[in-house]
Amino acid sequence: MKRNKIIAFVLATALLALALTACGSQGNTSKDDQSAANGQNTGSTEPVTVKLGVVGSIYEDLWTPAKEALKNEGIDLEFVQFSDYVTPNNALANGEIDLNAFQHRIYLQSEIDSYGYEIQNIGNTFIIPLNLYSQKVSSVDELKDGDTVAIPDDLTNGGRALKVLEAAGLIELDPDAAFNPTLDDIVKYNVGIKIEELKANVIPSTLADVTAAVVNGNYALDFGLKTDEAIYKDTVLDVEEYWNLIAARTADLEDPDKVAVYEKVVKAFQSSETEKVFNDTYGGYFIKVGWDQDLLAK
Repeated sequence: MKRNKIIAFVLATALLALALTACGSQGNTSKDDQSAANGQNTGSTEPVTVKLGVVGSIYEDLWTPAKEALKNEGIDLEFVQFSDYVTPNNALANGEIDLNAFQHRIYLQSEIDSYGYEIQNIGNTFIIPLNLYSQKVSSVDELKDGDTVAIPDDLTNGGRALKVLEAAGLIELDPDAAFNPTLDDIVKYNVGIKIEELKANVIPSTLADVTAAVVNGNYALDFGLKTDEAIYKDTVLDVEEYWNLIAARTADLEDPDKVAVYEKVVKAFQSSETEKVFNDTYGGYFIKVGWDQDLLAK
């Protein structure tokens, strides 16, 4: 009988200890859950990775201040380089990247019209000149009949290049051609030049073979061409259609979490540190535009 009482006492003590332990565990779990619910950091969190498609190494320089600032926001901005203007929008539409920043408004709209991409502008970045360069003549006045002038072969940059040639006095365009003129819209050649359409990314390397060429700004910088070396400088800089931008998938903008991240990306770029790179590193070659427009506001 005495032995049975001892056994019963031991069992009762063990059960009480287990009960107290369980209560303690539930209390601790409750505190952790409450901390998590309040948004308190109970452990390390992985940064959000945003893949940004760019064309040319210059863009990485321009985006470096934003990349550094976003680290403090828990965002890892990863650069994805492309070698042409065709691939980045396709990659964005297919979900291979999250954003891209390489194009102006006209080009984006032409891509949407041509391929049905559901992507849109979420933030303005800058405008860059489209200048006329030459290794064979030192001024536009030296161009003569029969000289070859290269321009980009894509519709929008080619159209803008034709406007540069018109502003330089070499050709005259149909006034109804608006922002996207083509060779068919040339109504008069003031100088009998031959216009050759080439891929924008190869034009700088053909300067030795042509008389002159209209070179996209990022490729001019990558190739080491300086603004003051241009035989004619682009003056059409206040037209919104030529403003460069940050693009995102339209579907992603239905996700509040992604919108919050993208807002931080846009804000990080539109900063005094970025503008300092524009002015100090590239001598004002890039000009900020439209930073006062909140394109993500609903």
